[in-house]
Amino acid sequence: MHSLRMLALIAGAWLLNTSVQAQETISNLPRKETLIVENPEGTIKNAGWFNIWVVNAGGVSTGLQQLGMDTFWYIDADKGVDGVWDNSLAAEKPIYNDDFTEMTVKLRKGLYWSDGVEFTADDVVYTIETHLKTDGLQWGPSIKLNVASIAAPDAYTVVFKLKKPNSRFHALFTVRWNAMWMMPKHIFEKAGDPLKFAFNPPVTLGPYTLKSFDPNGGWFIWQRRDDWQRTSVGRFGKPGPTYVAYIDPGPPDKRVILQLNHQLDIIHDTSPEGMFTLAKQSKSSHGWFKGFPYAHTDPTLPAVLFNDELAKFKNPDVRWALALLIDIKAVSLASYRGAATISAIGVPPTGNYPEYYFKPLQGWLKDFELDTGKRKIKPYDATIGQQIADMLRPSMGDQIPKSPDEIAAAFGMGWWKRDPQAAQELLEKAGFSKKGDQWMMPDGQPFSIKLMVEGDTRPMMTRAGTIIVQEWRQFGIDAKIDVAQGTMDQRRVAGDFDALILWSVETWGGHPDLSFFLDSWHSQFVAPPGQPQPPRNWQRWSSPELDKIIEKIRTIGFDDPQGIELGKDYVKLVVKEMPTIPLMSYNVFTVMDNTYWTGFPNAETDPYTDPVPNWANTKYMMSKLKPVQ
Repeated sequence: MHSLRMLALIAGAWLLNTSVQAQETISNLPRKETLIVENPEGTIKNAGWFNIWVVNAGGVSTGLQQLGMDTFWYIDADKGVDGVWDNSLAAEKPIYNDDFTEMTVKLRKGLYWSDGVEFTADDVVYTIETHLKTDGLQWGPSIKLNVASIAAPDAYTVVFKLKKPNSRFHALFTVRWNAMWMMPKHIFEKAGDPLKFAFNPPVTLGPYTLKSFDPNGGWFIWQRRDDWQRTSVGRFGKPGPTYVAYIDPGPPDKRVILQLNHQLDIIHDTSPEGMFTLAKQSKSSHGWFKGFPYAHTDPTLPAVLFNDELAKFKNPDVRWALALLIDIKAVSLASYRGAATISAIGVPPTGNYPEYYFKPLQGWLKDFELDTGKRKIKPYDATIGQQIADMLRPSMGDQIPKSPDEIAAAFGMGWWKRDPQAAQELLEKAGFSKKGDQWMMPDGQPFSIKLMVEGDTRPMMTRAGTIIVQEWRQFGIDAKIDVAQGTMDQRRVAGDFDALILWSVETWGGHPDLSFFLDSWHSQFVAPPGQPQPPRNWQRWSSPELDKIIEKIRTIGFDDPQGIELGKDYVKLVVKEMPTIPLMSYNVFTVMDNTYWTGFPNAETDPYTDPVPNWANTKYMMSKLKPVQ
C-alpha cells in the first residue's frame, strides 16, 4: 500500500484540533483509494468556514460544492452522464404556470443529509425564507428580486410565487458551475445568525462528508458516505474513490512534478508548456483531447471587450476595423501556443454549441457582407481553424488531428480575415483620419486605446492582449497594454477601462439557451458612466434590437425550439455590430493521470462531464471513476 509521502511534504503533517477532528494525516491515506485533486483556489485563508451561503467567507472549490452540496437541477457543459439535463434533488423538470409567475418543484424522495435526517420541502422553504429575510447571503438579491412567497403543500412539493413573470427562474437552482444550494434546516435553525455560523463540520447532501482538513488551508479530505445510495448521485452507481483530497500543489511547475510522480491525479490547470511536458514524459497523463490541443474548452468566450459607452467605440465601423487588424493565428500562438479553440461569433465553440450555432450559421457567415464605405467585402474565412492545424503539424506531427470534424472541435472553424486596407476604409468612413503614422479621431485627438489585461494571474489572456496591441500599434493606433494586476474585477465593474481581455459571455455549454448571460445584456441593466455595472455586460453595450430578442426569450419556455432561432438572431446581430471581438474559448489544461484511476471524461470517447475539478458538475465523475487494479 503506497502512502502519500510526497503530498505530506507539501501539505504538512498536522493533526487537527478544529471542529473536524483528524484521525490521521493525508500521508496515512491508502493511495489506491484516494483521488488527489488540485484545489484551484490554492491555500484557503479561512479554512474552517464551510458556510457556502455567505459571500466570500471561505473556500468553495475545496470539494465543498463538488462533493458536499446539492440543488434541484444540473446542466452539464458537455454531454452529461445521462443526457445534458439532470434532475438532482428535484424529481422532474420545473413546472411553470401559463404566464411564468409560479414555479412548482417536485422533490426526489429518499434523499438524506449526511447526519441521517431526511431532505424534504421544509429544507427548501427554510433556505428561501432565510434568504428573503437576511441581508448578506450569496443568493439573497436574486431571491428578493424574484420571490413573492414560497409554500410546501406536502413534504415533497414546493411552490414559488414570483413577483413578475420569469421563464428562467429555475436557472437560479440549476448548476452550470454552481447554483443556489439547499440549507439543512435542522442545523441552521439552531445556529443563530446565519452570517456568523461557520457550518463546521458541514452536514452534506452530496455523496461525501468532510473527513479532515488542514487548519492552514492547504488540503481538505472528503470521505465517501456509507449511505451514498441515499444521495442524488447514487442513481449512477457507487462513487469510486473512498477518499478525495483537494490540495494546494503550488505553482504550475510543481503541479507537473507531482503528476510525473503520480501524486496528483487531476491538475486543475497548468501552462501550455506544462501540458506539453506531461504529454511527452508521462504515458499515463492526458488532457480532455487525446492529442493537441489537450485542453478542455470551457463554455466561456474570452474577447476584446470595448467600453462601448466611450465615444471612440460607439460606431460599429470602428469596432470592426479593430477586429480586421487582428491575426487570430498569431493570437492563438501567442496565448495558448496554438492550443486555442477560436470563435468568430458571440458564443463559445464548446459543448453542443457547434451543433446549435456554429455549423448551422457557416453559410450565413460566408455570405455576410461588410460595407467599408468604398466597397463591400466578405470578411469571413471558414478555413482558419484548418490553417492553424496545418501550421502546427510540422512541429507537432501526429498529435494534430487530420479530419475536418476533429480539427473544428479542437481548433474551431473560421474567423475574420486580417485586412488592414478594409480597416483603413472603415475608420475613414467613421470620420477618422491618418496624420503621418498616427490615426486621429474625428475630434482631432489621437486614437489611443489602453487594453487592460490581468498580468501574471491570467498569462494566456495577457499574451493574447500583448499581440493584439502590437498589431494595432503597427497600424498607427496609439495602443498600450494596461496591466490590472489584482484590480481587474473592481475596474471592470467601475467601467474604468478603454478595452479589456475577458469574457462577458458564459453559456450552459450543453443546452442551447443563452439567457444565462444574455438577459444581463438588456439595456435596463446598463449602468450610466461612472456607476457600477452589474454582471455580465461589462462592455456596457445596448441595442433596441437586442432588447427585443431578450424580451421574446423571456416569454418562452426553456426548451422551446424558438430559443435556438432567437439565439441565432443574437449571433447575427453581434456579428453586424461587433460590440466585442470574440477570440476563443477559455481552454483549461486540466490533466488527468490514469496510474491509480480510470474512467475520466474525454472529448473523443466519453465526454460525459467537464473534467475541470472546481466545477460542481464533477460530482458525476466520482461515480464513473474506478480504481486501476
